[in-house]
Amino acid sequence: MSASPMPTMFVSHGAPDIVIRDMAARDFLKAYAGKIEKPKAILVVSAHFETHGVAIVTDPKPGMTYDFGGFDPRLREIVYGAPGEPDIAERAAGLLEAAGFNVDRIASRGFDHGVWTPLALLFPDADIPVVQMSVSPDRDAGWHFALGQAIEPLRDEGVLILGSGAITHNLAAFFAGGFTAQSEPEHWVRAFADWLAERIAEGDTKALVRYREEAPFARENHPTEEHLLPLFVALGAGGAGVAGKRLHESVDHGVIAMDAYAFA
Repeated sequence: MSASPMPTMFVSHGAPDIVIRDMAARDFLKAYAGKIEKPKAILVVSAHFETHGVAIVTDPKPGMTYDFGGFDPRLREIVYGAPGEPDIAERAAGLLEAAGFNVDRIASRGFDHGVWTPLALLFPDADIPVVQMSVSPDRDAGWHFALGQAIEPLRDEGVLILGSGAITHNLAAFFAGGFTAQSEPEHWVRAFADWLAERIAEGDTKALVRYREEAPFARENHPTEEHLLPLFVALGAGGAGVAGKRLHESVDHGVIAMDAYAFA
């Protein structure tokens, strides 16, 4: 058990090639692991693990899922060999059920790139057990915030709760815009990312869970919500009224904000 509760985190995992491409977000993730206590286990909420309701993976030996195409073939040679942890998976499921959620237990699921790309940079030794938890795109930010509140006790048990998604994620704009790695951030991307940063720094959870109505350019940055939903799980698990800290900010190809946060 940790001497003090583990923080919770949200990271923007970007494209799968973040692990091999020269970019600011990659450098941040590689450097940050040495700044936090090594966790007993990591519970990752990935934008690429979508279910109806919430699901927990109980797999003791997860494999790899290369859920992408068109990238450098070297990426499909990467194996992140961390074990699963069925006991912690069951503990998380029990906390969720005690809070009134119905939980699906999934016996076998490989690590998708929302899991293994940030972990390969943060914890390259792959010696920390990893439990996967889903997002539910048909539920709103408030529902995911409540998920985080339910699993907050895991922080006292040495578990790092990590939301993995994207602060902005409009791939249609990305592909249509002719952007390069040197493109300046679009104004609507910066306005949205800065609104989130200000509300998070203030601990304004009421505004944050209503981001769809209150944030500037919310729908332009998230035509669909799955890549922002892990943020709300991390936020909820951070504790009542917690003010978060923006650990990193950068924008890739003009429209993909790569910000990262810690809570608690």
